[in-house]
Amino acid sequence: MAITDIREYAHLTEADVEALGAELDSLRREVESDLGARDVAYLRRTIRAQRALEIVGRVSLLGSGKRSLWWLGTGSLALAKIIENMELGHNVMHGQWDWMNDPEIHSATWEWDMVCAAPHWKHSHNYIHHKYTNVVGMDHDVGYKTLRVTRDEPWEPRWLAQPFLNVLLAATFEWGIALHDLELGEVVKGTKDRTVAVPQIKEFLRKAGRQLGKDYVLFPALSGPNFKHTLTANLSANLIRNVWAYLVIFCGHFPDGAEKFTVESLEDETQGAWYLRQMLGTANFDTGPALAFLSGNLSYQIEHHLYPDLPSNRLPEIAVRVRELCDKYDLPYTTGSMLTQYLQTWRTIHKLALPDSLLRDTSDDAPETASERRFDGRPPKSGLKAALRDLARSRKRRVPRAWR
Repeated sequence: MAITDIREYAHLTEADVEALGAELDSLRREVESDLGARDVAYLRRTIRAQRALEIVGRVSLLGSGKRSLWWLGTGSLALAKIIENMELGHNVMHGQWDWMNDPEIHSATWEWDMVCAAPHWKHSHNYIHHKYTNVVGMDHDVGYKTLRVTRDEPWEPRWLAQPFLNVLLAATFEWGIALHDLELGEVVKGTKDRTVAVPQIKEFLRKAGRQLGKDYVLFPALSGPNFKHTLTANLSANLIRNVWAYLVIFCGHFPDGAEKFTVESLEDETQGAWYLRQMLGTANFDTGPALAFLSGNLSYQIEHHLYPDLPSNRLPEIAVRVRELCDKYDLPYTTGSMLTQYLQTWRTIHKLALPDSLLRDTSDDAPETASERRFDGRPPKSGLKAALRDLARSRKRRVPRAWR
């Protein structure tokens, strides 16, 4: 099973958890008090750059019959869509810039360049995912109801298809996000109130219609005889954006060390315990400034989950302090190269497509699934990192095997 007693798993006392929470609260107040002109300048530069890239892309594709202009237009448009979705749309709709009181750059008014309607995403992501992060059965982002990423999810024959579904989800990620909050399966089964579902579906259809019309009718038509070339360019730009967004999100939520939790873990959860769940349930990947920017600074997923409404440009400096707190409380700081984080995720998706009878490790002690019971029978350790190092050494002494 997933983690039920987060304090026991983390090898922390209740006092330790509350002390950690107090330090993280203090860090939040420190950053909030320092927000100002340099942050606004960063956001304005980002918006100008994104819009310039989109203009270059759209104008270049008017001559998309020429191969060089097709490549320039496709590349510029893909970058513009990535920046708009990751560094602007995602972060603005989290409320990170609401303190500016700018009605055009506000979580209540921003609508992003993808088929998902903003209100649907804010409900499924800002509320459900960030409040119930990695709580099995409550956080619908645990596998997106499409993939089995923890052994807490019972195996069924349909999971055999998930290696294929994983590729399909990557290519169509904006559609997966758009359909996420609609819960069409619940609508079909009659377990979702139609008075709620029907308006949502209509809103989705309106938003998707506008996006399809813009990318696959209007702009291709404006390029006249180059209609087909512009159409393929727009398809390619959306595909690139989808795959990139998929990689960023999956590298932050499904590598080894991004733990899962039971519903029971939420009982009497304090602010400190919530912080701890975010730290243990997410993962970073190592980047330079350019890659961090293109990821919407979600390469700092741990910090983003601790402070989802603080401006993304502050996450690199916050990360330094969070690392120090992890060292102080002997907690792991889960990070690695983007390739490493995705390969671990890819391995999890492929091996959990198989029946549990073909896997050797248990739902309490596996690279992608763990609980406090993984430490049963072991001498007590002073902290979680020390306990995990002890487990890792015992793993190395085992006979190597392909599937664990």
